[in-house]
Amino acid sequence: MAAKPNGHEELPVASADPVLRVLHWVMRIAAYVLAIAMVAVIVEGVISVLYELYRAFVTKPFFLMPDIVPIFGAFLAVLIAFEIFANITLYIRADVFPVKLVIATALMAISRKIIVVDMSEYSALDLVGVAAVVIALGATYWMVSLVDQGQGIRVGSRHDC
Repeated sequence: MAAKPNGHEELPVASADPVLRVLHWVMRIAAYVLAIAMVAVIVEGVISVLYELYRAFVTKPFFLMPDIVPIFGAFLAVLIAFEIFANITLYIRADVFPVKLVIATALMAISRKIIVVDMSEYSALDLVGVAAVVIALGATYWMVSLVDQGQGIRVGSRHDC
């Protein structure tokens, strides 16, 4: 695969160094193994969600889910697994670490935590920490999006006055 526009390539397949070629080949195989394992996790997650829904529908009171938050958490966990799978497959296809997708996955994971959190288990300082993580990830995603759009980020330029 050719070098990226900035001259960077994560796992060059055609390296001049034979040891690096072997190591990169091993890393690619590891990525394929992780992709296969993630598919197994996703399938198990979907089956688990369907089973929990089935149990909620066939037990009294019928068709009522008194404890729906854990089911939402299970749905979101499966969706996060999909995002991780997308990260792995993008890495395999492009030989580049998908930074924006990783940040989006982290945002989704922290959002899941916020949705299913039991406020009584955490202190106010814990929640402030979670809020700081959300703000930092959101700002990072925004900045990476600007770079992806070619706008870049100019800080402290004299021309901005």
